[in-house]
Amino acid sequence: MTEGNIRLGEVCLLTDDVPRLANFYKALLGVDNFSDDPVHQFVLTDGVALTVYHDGSLRGQASQTIQLAFTVEDLEAQAERIKALGAQIVSPPTLQPWGAKNMSFLDPAGNLVYLRSFPHEAKEKERKTK
Repeated sequence: MTEGNIRLGEVCLLTDDVPRLANFYKALLGVDNFSDDPVHQFVLTDGVALTVYHDGSLRGQASQTIQLAFTVEDLEAQAERIKALGAQIVSPPTLQPWGAKNMSFLDPAGNLVYLRSFPHEAKEKERKTK
């Protein structure tokens, strides 16, 4: 890597309850890290890592310091999965003026999470394969 070439390597979520938050993201992303560690867990390690960590600094205080966004193909189906996981829906799937379809919800630690799809890209791919 050359100087000035910086890549995002990890997103770390801080929480007082690592197993609860890690289990939520494992269910959301359909992965298993085979860990129940109460202090630190890697949920995803390919590409950009997603970790959940308890460093003792939160002490029960809630703070909104991060927002995550995940891109999905079928936003409606994922919205149903999110509801089944018991997440609090902030905004339902909505088509945005710029062509993306977004929804947002709160994870168990109160972090705002977005799911987004790009319906115009799916239609373009479908058109090209015909």
